[in-house]
Amino acid sequence: MYGAILGDIVGSRFEFDRGDLSKDFEFITKNDHWTDDTVMTIAVAEALLEAGKDATVEEIEAACTRFMQKWGRKYPNAGYGSRFIYWLSAKDPKPYGSYGNGSAMRVSAAGWLYDSLERTREVARATANVSHNHPEGIKGAECTASVIYLARNGSSLKEIEDYVIQEFGYDLSETLDQMRARHRHDESSMDTLPKALKSFLEGESFEDVVRNAISLGGDTDTIAAIAGAMADAFFGIPEEYKKVSRKSLDIEMMEVIGKFDDKLDGIII
Repeated sequence: MYGAILGDIVGSRFEFDRGDLSKDFEFITKNDHWTDDTVMTIAVAEALLEAGKDATVEEIEAACTRFMQKWGRKYPNAGYGSRFIYWLSAKDPKPYGSYGNGSAMRVSAAGWLYDSLERTREVARATANVSHNHPEGIKGAECTASVIYLARNGSSLKEIEDYVIQEFGYDLSETLDQMRARHRHDESSMDTLPKALKSFLEGESFEDVVRNAISLGGDTDTIAAIAGAMADAFFGIPEEYKKVSRKSLDIEMMEVIGKFDDKLDGIII
């Protein structure tokens, strides 16, 4: 989860085109902060831990709804979209056909917790389906979790790229420079996933991947959160950067991360 959280934290100060579409910037500053991407990443992680490894799809969806509402209500001003704010406060929340990138930015825990790609994809679909049940919203979550699973299990960048193209049909032919040239603030999965994927596939380290993502402008915190989650699984994260995220998070957030880390200790990766 650190990759998603750090991507969110570093990208937060550049959102809404507050950067200059460059990779040359101070990586971490005192002005960085976590947003709804971090809150929901932690919410989904806690939900999956609570549901258990062998939970049914229905049990996963129920847990995700419960914990997403719990964390969203605890941090109501983290930067959620208007329709998701209504979902968080609803007594009986229903999916609303969203194809936004929120389903992909919160799913990283699913890429780490399961021992098969098929199960990873099934769980990712369930985490999206509670709100972002448009086919593109589901695809974004499923693709992100799949990349994380493949990366942590030793697949090469070429193998990951081939899988993404074959299974999810994203067009990855556009270069990062071309993406920068057409930059805009677009929170759809259709726009965000190719940008995050390209940032990851062309990166040389965790930091380089996040710099790629932020240099594209627009919804930088979410692009960087998704790309950062992928990069975490492939490159790992320097301990100094993990310390930055730990210092910025609340105690309750760190308790979930601690439980998540303990769970990973029992998984062979």
